[in-house]
Amino acid sequence: MLTSIKPLQLIAAAVQDGVGSPAVLLPPGASPHHYALRPSDVRRVRDVALLYWIGPDLESFLPRVLAGRSQPSVAVQDLPGMHLRHFGDSHAEDDDHDQAHDEHGQEVADEHEHDQAHRPGALDAHLWLLPANARVIATRMAADLSGADPANAARYQANLAAFGARLEALDQRLQARLGGLAGKPYFVFHEAYDYFEAAYGLQHAGVFSVASEVQPGARHVAAMRTRLQQAGPACVFSEPPLRPRLAETLTAGLPVTLAELDTMGGALAVDGNGYETLLDNLANGLVECLGAL
Repeated sequence: MLTSIKPLQLIAAAVQDGVGSPAVLLPPGASPHHYALRPSDVRRVRDVALLYWIGPDLESFLPRVLAGRSQPSVAVQDLPGMHLRHFGDSHAEDDDHDQAHDEHGQEVADEHEHDQAHRPGALDAHLWLLPANARVIATRMAADLSGADPANAARYQANLAAFGARLEALDQRLQARLGGLAGKPYFVFHEAYDYFEAAYGLQHAGVFSVASEVQPGARHVAAMRTRLQQAGPACVFSEPPLRPRLAETLTAGLPVTLAELDTMGGALAVDGNGYETLLDNLANGLVECLGAL
């Protein structure tokens, strides 16, 4: 089995626990939005029997290579039962999150240098951050593995049942840990957390989304700093492995804590509990920073 990204590998590892180990295509730290496949990657994609990816809204580099596969590929965003969000969705139908504006009336807190993957109305492909979606993905993986390896079908199904029970416990644990953080101000550099936030009653106050190869102009930086000044004590989260060069400039002299939230689990061990560790670590990062405000 081959998965495109580490979070899918962690889900697969829970299903294959004690039988085998799933492989992953992207190396740690690689962006699924902009990855360039090597010739060895192309061969792996074309030869593997079972392949799982999020879909063209995330791994835009994959469809052309998948066209050369003789075996089926599973885009998990298309699985029945998935809970999908789109950029611009509010966390509740009557929750129209106020945009912040600078003195010229321009949107600041959610101002983007938009790429096509994050345009309003586009699918938010960070769907693995919702435990209910992980259960849907694991169910499909267990069915496929049982068909491909019937001798171990009972083990795959038992692993699936155990994973489902752990997900229920994980969801309850996260509800309890994060319930007191609603309304605490924090900002992000990448709009990647909406599934997790919507599940646990959180809402980022703004997105400072800047293309890594384009430094924003002084006026834009000043507007973002103004938004942070208005917020008072706050957290600003980036994703490892790289912290945006803008981060220190943006927050210098302000009562703001810089921290990280890892949606990809790049440093995690691949084992049967890796997916729960991924979400627990997200909760830990939020609690440690926001709980100190």
